Amino acid sequence: MTDLIQSIFALYRERGDWFLGLLWDHFLLSGQAILLSGGIGLLLGVLIAQRPRLAPAVMGVCNVLYTIPAISLLGILIPFTGIGNETAVIALTLYGIMPMVRNTYVGLTTLDPDILEAAAGMGGTEAQTLARVKLPMAAGVILAGVRSMVVMTVSVAGIASFVGAGGLGVSIYRGITIYNPAMTAAGSILIAALAVLLDLALGRLEKHFKKRGS
Repeated sequence: MTDLIQSIFALYRERGDWFLGLLWDHFLLSGQAILLSGGIGLLLGVLIAQRPRLAPAVMGVCNVLYTIPAISLLGILIPFTGIGNETAVIALTLYGIMPMVRNTYVGLTTLDPDILEAAAGMGGTEAQTLARVKLPMAAGVILAGVRSMVVMTVSVAGIASFVGAGGLGVSIYRGITIYNPAMTAAGSILIAALAVLLDLALGRLEKHFKKRGS
């Protein structure tokens, strides 16, 4: 174990620029998927909260996508989108939609009905009530979904290298290929560190909005 740890730190010292480049690529790859998942998931969550009859169908499709193993989803997409970052972003986006849809739907459908009734009584339109009352009050729950989605996306992006995408998964894949445990562990540690840092930052933001909403 000591030898492995020493080898990992030696890799960071000797190939620091390479790992920093992979870390940046991983951040960009995950960021694209996070933005797409967040936007699509939020819109779908708002839609089914406003139109409850659509909820079972939308949630059913999202559940099915979420149960497909990430590596299988990447393989399914290869014949249609080829290999590279595009396939990885599409797969990560599809995989990350479920937490956003679920939390947005739950957040908007569990609000205090008295507050919503007061908003309607003041003459607010459906769009105004959604933008000025419902979404701000549900922000804490929605951010919990964002938090889960971000951590999951950053972690799962590690296997994107198996379809020719960039990121820290390159280090993991290369380490497995040449049987270099230190290189595999070095990439894994950086992925975990990035996920933890983003989780802590979003956790603080989530607490702030929950206090504000309450």
